Amino acid sequence: QVQLVESGGGLVQAGGSLRLSCAASGIIFSMHGMGWYRQAPGKQRELVVSITRGGSTAYADSVKGRFTISRDNAKNTVYLQMNSLKPEDTGVYYCNVQYWSRDYWGQGTQVTVSS
Repeated sequence: QVQLVESGGGLVQAGGSLRLSCAASGIIFSMHGMGWYRQAPGKQRELVVSITRGGSTAYADSVKGRFTISRDNAKNTVYLQMNSLKPEDTGVYYCNVQYWSRDYWGQGTQVTVSS
């Protein structure tokens, strides 16, 4: 059974940093690309960044230069380092994996950036 568990969210002032973690189980982690999405209040969920199994990354323009995704295959974990946070980064952040053509999501972790 595929399971994704996010952690690391919280309340931070603008300009601050947070590091999110997503621990995966039920899959051969090293064989799968992973993604971080976010959903702000009243808005649709959007892709923030993805990382392939080979380590290639793709960032949304809004976070380029501020966010960094990484993965540790030995720990079955993907990370999202978020620096220079802005109030518009506020939302629930979700980890995602596609497995057998189905999307799996974690429970989400709340990130709130105060101005």
